[in-house]
Amino acid sequence: MIESQWLLSLGGGMLAGLSALILMLFNGRVAGISGILAGVLQQRAPWRVLFLLGLGAGAWLALTLGWARMPAFTSLPGWPVVLLAGLLVGVGTRLGNGCTSGHGICGMGRLSLRSIVATLTFMAAGFITVFVTHHLL
Repeated sequence: MIESQWLLSLGGGMLAGLSALILMLFNGRVAGISGILAGVLQQRAPWRVLFLLGLGAGAWLALTLGWARMPAFTSLPGWPVVLLAGLLVGVGTRLGNGCTSGHGICGMGRLSLRSIVATLTFMAAGFITVFVTHHLL
């Protein structure tokens, strides 16, 4: 299975890009998950609920068919840490006017300078966070 992991990753990336393209072509919307979720919470447009249900169903199907595996966690943080992390991600998506899917997949696909800068910024922040938490602490 390891030999074909790169192929599964490539296929998953292509499906993510295809779904973003289809949403843009048929609905004129960017497939930014944080924006779609915010729209669901504000009770706007039923397509948002269907998109999120499809996202979850696709993940469940990939796990069920053995195309993906859940990562093996050595330790899990407590609920306060998880809630704080979720809050920080939410604040970050608001400050950045979008999330990783909106900027990283859709914005960069459209060669948006703002999305390229945003993606470079959150990738650098992620690299630094992993380095600090795994090598310095």
